[in-house]
Amino acid sequence: MFTGFEKIVEERIRKAQQEGAFDDLPGAGKPLPREDMDIPADIRLAYKVLKNADFIPPELELRKEIRSMQELLSGMPETGEKYKTLKKLNLLVMKLNAMRGAHIQFDVPQQYLDPMAERLGPGPSPGDDTIDAKEK
Repeated sequence: MFTGFEKIVEERIRKAQQEGAFDDLPGAGKPLPREDMDIPADIRLAYKVLKNADFIPPELELRKEIRSMQELLSGMPETGEKYKTLKKLNLLVMKLNAMRGAHIQFDVPQQYLDPMAERLGPGPSPGDDTIDAKEK
């Protein structure tokens, strides 16, 4: 249900479409620039206002840097430089997760898990609530 003002606007847009006013616009038929598409739609307007005022929240700056580094990595040959860039990317992702308050999970390859478990010994049995004298 449109208000009176919205009806007038919609009518004028429809009339302009019928007259072909939108036919030769630059970029017609092309996708919108991806510049701000990774920003959730509900905060995109606020982001644009802040960006126009030359203020970008650190988290968003970091996300852009991560995205550009991922694009750079996809085109790099397997060299030492790619490895260094990948290490930087991992550091940036960890920094972003820390900013969000996310827990960082380190994946340990299976080849290391078994020797670590053997070295540490068996854990407490289920239901075993005894405490060693050392722990008291």
